[in-house]
Amino acid sequence: MKAEAKLRAGRYTVRITSPEKVLFPDAGITKLELAGYYLGVGPLMVPYLKGRPILVQRFPDGIDRPGFIQQEAPDHLPPWVRRVTVPKVGGGSVTHATVDNAASLVYLVNLNTIAVHAWLSRFDRPRQPDRLIFDLDPHDEAFGPVREAALALQELLAGLGLRPFVMLTGSRGAHVTVPIRRGPDFDEVRRFADQVAARLVEAYPDLVTTEARVEARGGRLYIDTRRNAYGQTAVAPYSVRAKPGAPVAVPIDWSELDEPGLTSRRYNIREIPARLARRGDPWAGIGRQAADLRRARARLDGPGRP
Repeated sequence: MKAEAKLRAGRYTVRITSPEKVLFPDAGITKLELAGYYLGVGPLMVPYLKGRPILVQRFPDGIDRPGFIQQEAPDHLPPWVRRVTVPKVGGGSVTHATVDNAASLVYLVNLNTIAVHAWLSRFDRPRQPDRLIFDLDPHDEAFGPVREAALALQELLAGLGLRPFVMLTGSRGAHVTVPIRRGPDFDEVRRFADQVAARLVEAYPDLVTTEARVEARGGRLYIDTRRNAYGQTAVAPYSVRAKPGAPVAVPIDWSELDEPGLTSRRYNIREIPARLARRGDPWAGIGRQAADLRRARARLDGPGRP
């Protein structure tokens, strides 16, 4: 068994120790294969992560053994993996890693990182998010309710002058993400998200709910807005998930929701290169679609509300 391998990522060479360690036993996916995946998608992932504090899910013995979530950046990071310090909710501060280059992603894999989650804000203005996320959490594995809720939410948000994007989470359900201009703080963004979710429940009471208690949902899809808060994170586009088969959180085009057999875990790391070669990245340029949330809120509250 090889003691190590080296991958060239831009200007940097990253050492991968125990490259033949199997991290996904069911699919035989090794640490080196996972590092190669992140190296390949790095140019797409980095713009979604740059400047954002992250947390990672690490599995030193593979996904069949217990892993852990790490928020605080390790002390031994190389200088090209940036560390950023932000205030904690209850006082004090915490230092996170962030991802400004593909080499950083590969280095994180060498620490047995499987999944990368990022803040909805950037470290320079951490209390002012530039993303708004609705997490569509279904009652079971059926994807039909996710599709129906996502399309209804798309129509509502578009009517408010916003440009929503959709992503299969690679776990359960989907995320509907809205790029917004920085300005409103998290409290204001969360209130808006709650209002939108309530409006959707009003229109589709048998399909969706905002009830956090599972036993009170009555089999309906849960619209979770709780990620829209200071210090919360969401799985990054193209992140691998710690699930059998190495599924990926994949941005998709709205038209793809109608594809037969679609599920949240539709794509794995071995399928992503061909998909990208065929379709490209449906979220490319998402930042240029950022809208004024306060203007959207005025429409939501106005007499001609959708």
